[in-house]
Amino acid sequence: MTRTTPDPFAVWLPLARAHKAILTHVEAALKSAGLPGLDRYDILWELEQAGPDGLRPFELQGRLLLPQYGVSRLVDRLARAGHLTRSACDGDGRGQVLVLTPEGAEVRAAMWAVYSAAMQQAIGDHLAKGEARRLAELLGKLIRDDDTVTPRQDTGQPGQSAP
Repeated sequence: MTRTTPDPFAVWLPLARAHKAILTHVEAALKSAGLPGLDRYDILWELEQAGPDGLRPFELQGRLLLPQYGVSRLVDRLARAGHLTRSACDGDGRGQVLVLTPEGAEVRAAMWAVYSAAMQQAIGDHLAKGEARRLAELLGKLIRDDDTVTPRQDTGQPGQSAP
């Protein structure tokens, strides 16, 4: 008996197109509301989850799906906007710790209101009850054990994330 394997492109192409369509929808909603893009949201979210101890830049980069140079540029922009602070790292004279400011937390919360509504429109409104969970389970099978980024579901609430 021969086992037929699915054509990976039969999965990849619709997945990539859906990803692009959803990101385009969310980014447009954020822009329409006069808010920063998702790349900045992800940094603000990770710093908020880290709490007052903050994160070292390499720790932040390891949690994001962005290259190091992209994280550095966004951190610079967020620092200039007053959304995060940099402070010296104890025990490492050249190291720094990034900490979310109250202004950064406010921006992240405002973004979440728009982001979550846009995701509901882009995904939730198109799937029947149980389909979203099943889709998440199926996509989870594609994540390798050695992937460095551990996805955490954003609840929108400070200090609360779901694995």
